[in-house]
Amino acid sequence: MNKLYVTKIGGNVLDDDNALNKFLKDFASIQAPKILIHGGGAMATKIGNKLGIESNYVNGRRITDRETLDLVTMVYGGLINKQIVAHLQQWGCNALGVTGADGNMIKAVRRPVREIDFGYVGDITPDSVNSTLLYFLLKQNVVPVFAPLTYSEGQMLNTNADTIASVLAISLSKHFDVRLIFCFEKKGVLRDVNDESSVMRMLNEAEYKRLLKEGAFHDGILPKLENAFSAIHSGVKEVLIGQADDLVRNTRVDTEGTLITL
Repeated sequence: MNKLYVTKIGGNVLDDDNALNKFLKDFASIQAPKILIHGGGAMATKIGNKLGIESNYVNGRRITDRETLDLVTMVYGGLINKQIVAHLQQWGCNALGVTGADGNMIKAVRRPVREIDFGYVGDITPDSVNSTLLYFLLKQNVVPVFAPLTYSEGQMLNTNADTIASVLAISLSKHFDVRLIFCFEKKGVLRDVNDESSVMRMLNEAEYKRLLKEGAFHDGILPKLENAFSAIHSGVKEVLIGQADDLVRNTRVDTEGTLITL
């Protein structure tokens, strides 16, 4: 099967024009089918503050009330998505910016209220993905660029970008050998969040569960790790968490960052 690189970009890279432009140039240079998923939480928070919309998080996940939903739809689906697409076109990469609503790409279920009411948040599974349309686009050398938004019953929903990346990777693993790459500003998963040199080159599930109990992981890395192990359990060949600067290296056999294994 052909290789497919499902790449998620987030963290401080999205807020740094030079770092983002370098990353997008590297991404455009990958000579294989590829999909990009972007976050944008910091930008949404910044613009929200200007508009008087306060951000609330629980376990690294945003609470999305009606006002916040309008904010993230504008920022994720508009501002950030279209800027990324424009830059990729500049580097000769035929990108198509989408949300889950476009082409019925990812249909969600609004998250039910349990201990916490997350508001207008969408939960998704691999069955939520229109993998037939995505496969067709990839075969036409179109590069989908996903904003972290899905929909249900005519309603846009905020959906964690790491989860979208994982679910897309799982759904397309029946068509491709998928490598799922989570890119951010750190070199990988750190054993000690205060020590940039403490990168774990490999992380298996047993070690992950042990460190989780010890409270070793920072909130921001938890959704990535949850989704990484979910993907590996569901047919994705390889998951790598690493620095945006190392993207091209991380499409090769000899990688940087943290390789997730069972």
